[in-house]
Amino acid sequence: MPNLPHLLALGRDVYLPVYRQREVILERGQGARVWDSEGREYIDLSAGIAVCGLGHNDPDLVAALTEQAGKLWHTSNVFYSEPPLRLAEELVAASRFAKRVFLCNSGAEANEAAIKLVRKWATSQGRAPDRRVIVTFHGSFHGRTLAAVTATAQPKYQEGYEPLPGGFRYVDFNDVVALEIAMAAGDVAAVMLEPVQGEGGVMPAAPGFLRAVRELCDHHGALLVLDEIQSGMGRTGTLFAHWQDAVVPDVVTLAKALGGGFPVGAMLVGDRAAEAMQFGAHGTTFGGNPLAAAVARVALRKLSSPQIVNNVARQAAALRAGLDAIGGELGLFAQVRGRGLMLGAVLAPAYAGRAGEILDLAAAQGLLLLQAGPDVLRFVPALNISDEELAEGLRRLQRALVALPR
Repeated sequence: MPNLPHLLALGRDVYLPVYRQREVILERGQGARVWDSEGREYIDLSAGIAVCGLGHNDPDLVAALTEQAGKLWHTSNVFYSEPPLRLAEELVAASRFAKRVFLCNSGAEANEAAIKLVRKWATSQGRAPDRRVIVTFHGSFHGRTLAAVTATAQPKYQEGYEPLPGGFRYVDFNDVVALEIAMAAGDVAAVMLEPVQGEGGVMPAAPGFLRAVRELCDHHGALLVLDEIQSGMGRTGTLFAHWQDAVVPDVVTLAKALGGGFPVGAMLVGDRAAEAMQFGAHGTTFGGNPLAAAVARVALRKLSSPQIVNNVARQAAALRAGLDAIGGELGLFAQVRGRGLMLGAVLAPAYAGRAGEILDLAAAQGLLLLQAGPDVLRFVPALNISDEELAEGLRRLQRALVALPR
């Protein structure tokens, strides 16, 4: 058995202290359950921050990985190999809009590629450097690279990294009038947003908002870039969240559940900007390697299946009903919001700022949760979570909330 105190001390000594891990060593998982090094079992309603869309240790993903591991791990993008070619083909078909795909390793990389694509496209349109602004929204989260964190309109992620890259403008989410004003000068090359803001408190786009953004982009000759890194791959009840808003984007970025836990990201590009980047304009050493692509192909197929779509609808209703019942009994939640299995329980004013404390109490009850800021509990479980796993998770949540000091 691993020496828990030694491993925790090792983490404190050798990791750059940019995280605040809970003092457990997670060792193995199956479905929506994980076990730590001391044999304690947890219901996992976090799924690695919406990454393990098919839960832990999915046999089909394991089979795809092990089969490819016995063939070819890496070639670099100087050569072709079949798995990434097939993945790109399948993403184009699944997306209903894309013409070309860029494969990478993470969501931040996918968004960085999208930012560079927008600038290259604007250049190809003959726009001067001061007419290449990208509009993003307060509460957004687009990644931790310098350009992506600048696109992230939350000062807490940007402080200390100045000077930040120029060319970004921020407006309030779901505010069409503010966006109209921001685009009025005619210097905007793209609008970039999440259909459901994750880190921003699990805040969904209001009905009609994405349609209004699309219309403004068309009016001003700008691209619409949708960050579906967290909301995509079936998370909100459809393979892509924007399908529910009846809009056609120019660019979509993906990661997280696309690899089911194996690192992979993608940028999907429609006709309008598909030729903006040519030879040498961008690249990545490990992007689209055969291992990642082999796993992602299986994940994409399973996440697109009617079984997953139906399970998300059923479990989303059960999770929302369970949270409403707990909140009603204990008076802890002001509202439950989100789409599908991407839900946020907003703490009532009397409990504001205590999300982190609740996560600790939940872990003590054998439940893994996330927060989305200090006031919101975030629920992003595996999309194939079973009735029994979800019901047990809700029971453990209630015990944790009862233990919260009033």
